[in-house]
Amino acid sequence: MRSFINYPPAPPDWPGGYWWHWLVFTLIIIAFVMTMALIFIWYERRLVGRFQSRLGPNRAGPFGFFQPVADAIKILTKEDIITSRGDRVIFWIAPIVGFVSVVMIFAVVPFWEGAVLVDLDAGLLFVLAMGVIPSIGIFMAGWASNNKYALIGAIREVALLISYEIPMGLALVGVILMANSLSLEGIVQAQEIPFFVLQPLGFFVFLVASLAEINRTPFDLIEADSEIVAGYNIEYSGAKFAVLYLTEYVEALAASVLLSTLFLGGWRGPILPPVIWFLIKVMAMFTLIVWIRSTLPRLRIDQMMSFNWKFLLPLALINLAVVTLVVFSSLPGWVAFISGSLVLIIYLALWSVIFRRGGKFVQT
Repeated sequence: MRSFINYPPAPPDWPGGYWWHWLVFTLIIIAFVMTMALIFIWYERRLVGRFQSRLGPNRAGPFGFFQPVADAIKILTKEDIITSRGDRVIFWIAPIVGFVSVVMIFAVVPFWEGAVLVDLDAGLLFVLAMGVIPSIGIFMAGWASNNKYALIGAIREVALLISYEIPMGLALVGVILMANSLSLEGIVQAQEIPFFVLQPLGFFVFLVASLAEINRTPFDLIEADSEIVAGYNIEYSGAKFAVLYLTEYVEALAASVLLSTLFLGGWRGPILPPVIWFLIKVMAMFTLIVWIRSTLPRLRIDQMMSFNWKFLLPLALINLAVVTLVVFSSLPGWVAFISGSLVLIIYLALWSVIFRRGGKFVQT
């Protein structure tokens, strides 16, 4: 995937000096995250409207593009209510904990060759560590609200974290083995062929586990309005609710960025500037996430847990075995592609038979 045009890498200390590099990239990351989150909100509402045979937002600005801004102004002017019997300090801190930890993930994400705030040798471990903290913020919000529905939603989030973090980690081990690096920049550089092609199993496992981690359909049980009213954020309003809502879209952005970086080659691509390829891939991954949301129904809590332990975890172990065999036996990449694709197709076919026959592996 070498570019036909030689775009030079960014200097390690761009735009000059450690502190200037730190300041400029921090501002770039914050601007990127906030801008993309607002675009995602508008894009999802328009796309879901198309899936449901309606227009979506179309009043504020051309094609309703300024609707997220109008919604932000509206929600920030609403009354900020704090529950009287909850823990007021934790109630305040919880939204900040979730939002800041998600934004910190982007510190190790390369937007261009060399264009990264800090290229950690253990960048993937840093991403996993920061990805866990938003779940702690959600649990803090649910517990501090002193509301049984909020607490149920928070407990479900902990169950999701404990369960789906395991297959996600196993999928990342396959990426590490093929790239021989924990640095996100090193992983992108190693993808002469995108890992999506070489590890279709790993991509599928990471995608599903990411949907669970960011509480996206069909795993949005922590705020299931038909069961627990609004879940962990039921007691939040005003600016604090806006931060929680924004955090959900920043998490979706982080998942799209990681899928693009780890499996689609990140900024790599022909002809176009690397940052353009990066944005195209991020938007493609978010489109896939919205497509899944618009297509699949929400799972029950027992189905959600069974799906992980009886379906996703074995699939992640099979993927790890295939990748390990290919890497340590020095087999060509097409062997990993064919074997991984066959395993995924056969596995999905077998489980579809179980669903149709009312099998007991996943209750229906």
